[in-house]
Amino acid sequence: MARYRGPKSKIARKFGEPIFGSDKAFEHKNYPPGMHGLSAKRRKKSEYGLQLKEKQKAKYTYGVLERQFRTLFKKASSAKGVTGEVLLQLLEARLDNVVFRMGIAKTRAAARQFVSHKHIIVNGNIVNIPSYSVRPGDLVGVREKSKSLEEITDSLNSRRSSRYEWLEWNSELMHGKFLNNPEREEIPENIKEQLIVELYSK
Repeated sequence: MARYRGPKSKIARKFGEPIFGSDKAFEHKNYPPGMHGLSAKRRKKSEYGLQLKEKQKAKYTYGVLERQFRTLFKKASSAKGVTGEVLLQLLEARLDNVVFRMGIAKTRAAARQFVSHKHIIVNGNIVNIPSYSVRPGDLVGVREKSKSLEEITDSLNSRRSSRYEWLEWNSELMHGKFLNNPEREEIPENIKEQLIVELYSK
């Protein structure tokens, strides 16, 4: 399946929450899309339906394809710790997500583009693979030639002070440090990871 490039508000309405960030269209129509949107909201979903919906929500939120998601789940299953929590930690450690969390990009989609277009460096080296896994201690920053890029400067100028305990940002050098894998309670995404574990465990 190719990456979804359609209207994001439609997907947000499907899950009943603004998973891509602030969305005026979602606020205006806070019910599922389609001609049966309002009545569909009242239908009771099966256990499988709830599990599948949670997996789809996680995939859309982090911009991950099915094969990538399945690979991450297998990796989480074989790692020490609670599988669902490890899965979210692996998603948070993706380079595109780290670029987004640091405020270099306003959205994960923009972060993927910055990485793909070689604007991002990890430990001083250009990395153009959005799914690259950042490890504790890694320095992630903006390439010297890209520091004046308008999209990046706009995003950094509008960023708030560090909101995430597992990240450290140096505004002068325009790079940050991935300190450690976040604990589950530190990850702000509203994802019921246990449902995803149950889905893949069948």
